[in-house]
Amino acid sequence: MGINMADKYFGRKNLKPVTFDTHIFVNQAGYYPKQKKLAVFNSSCVDFKIVSQNGESLYNAKADYFGYDENSGDEIYQADFSDFENIGTFRIVSSNGEKSKLFTISPKANEKVFKDVTKAFYYLRCGCGLDKKYAGKWSHKKCHTDIAVEWENRSKKLDLTGGWHDAGDYGRYVTAASCALAHMLFAYTMFPDAFDKISLNIPESNNGVPEILSECRYELEWLLKMQKEDGGVYHKATTAHHAPFVMPEDDNAQMYALPVSSMAVADFVAICAMASQIYKKFDTSFAAKLLNAAEKSYGWLEKNPQFIGFDNPEGCGTGGYGERDDNDNRFWAEVEMFCATGDKKYHRALKKSLEKDFPLFALGYASNGGLAALSYILCDNLDKDITLDKTFREEFSMKANSLKATADKCGYLAAMKTEDYGWGSTMNLLKHAMIFIIADYISDEKQYHDYICA
Repeated sequence: MGINMADKYFGRKNLKPVTFDTHIFVNQAGYYPKQKKLAVFNSSCVDFKIVSQNGESLYNAKADYFGYDENSGDEIYQADFSDFENIGTFRIVSSNGEKSKLFTISPKANEKVFKDVTKAFYYLRCGCGLDKKYAGKWSHKKCHTDIAVEWENRSKKLDLTGGWHDAGDYGRYVTAASCALAHMLFAYTMFPDAFDKISLNIPESNNGVPEILSECRYELEWLLKMQKEDGGVYHKATTAHHAPFVMPEDDNAQMYALPVSSMAVADFVAICAMASQIYKKFDTSFAAKLLNAAEKSYGWLEKNPQFIGFDNPEGCGTGGYGERDDNDNRFWAEVEMFCATGDKKYHRALKKSLEKDFPLFALGYASNGGLAALSYILCDNLDKDITLDKTFREEFSMKANSLKATADKCGYLAAMKTEDYGWGSTMNLLKHAMIFIIADYISDEKQYHDYICA
């Protein structure tokens, strides 16, 4: 786009345009033969053609003038070539001679990016080395294997090895971990066949368990270590400050368990209860361990109904992942415990939580009411409230329609308002994509009819 949106969002002056070596933007992952296929031009274009790799002209059509795109500041033209269904690698050439990057049209258009994104979590593993057999050029030695200590009681030693490194550092954070796991486990629950067809080449491959679940288990095993004897859950495991730009095995600073937060406890309950339902098909003892841990920490929540937030203690400068309240976190915990056990006390609790105000479509670590709503929709417990189920479905549907209206106004087809752009704004874009997927998935009237009539 023409403007650095982070600069625009944060109000920086003297904005400089972002430059590209092309003015034609295509789907970098590729297109499916039968899907709608668009390319976007941010320079004037009357017509365009599609050419093969060797330059042979295969398709000609007119470009459509979209208009001014407010977020980018660009004048946009769009090229619709949906009826071009040839399989192969191609390039778009505009009427003024500009050329796009190469792109593919294939029945397996997203296969590589799907596999790469799924395996990305393996490369984030902490507490172990990554062997070249599995990691290739991203291999490294064992990291972060030393004993951790409590921040508040340095004499208390803890084994907190394992889990995944966080987004931009080597810390590990319970609320962010729970959210990432939820996304992975929902993806598997909703589209198991897609994951059964890919091979990730990780140490657990060919063990009879879907590889995505083996990867998630690596994170879950670490999460269980973050639970205290009384059911409280440490908010994070980090060093006092972010490591410099070094390989993980060279980050040898003391690791700490930072104080308990009620958000961490609630998210821990939710993800352990959710995972227990999925893993019982493959490992009943591990599933039972997860559920027992969830029940123990839910007991902590009952004994501690007040909000216990998190701010870095003096001397700690790693990520905070703080929140203003724990209403939606507790709601998620209650929903997952109801889905896992069928105990109506959890249903009474979740209905009570709905008296508080939080979005029921949010899918992030800082606002996760949508994770709870989706679990409730997917739960096959016949004691759930049909009216609530319908409400949750409508929330996703309405949000998806709102996002579509935003995308329709964007020349680049992004469901993003100006305020959605900022640090890490790709997260916002992808959460919006998940809402589209969920809305489409739950709109299957036959599936809903079969459930109502069960």
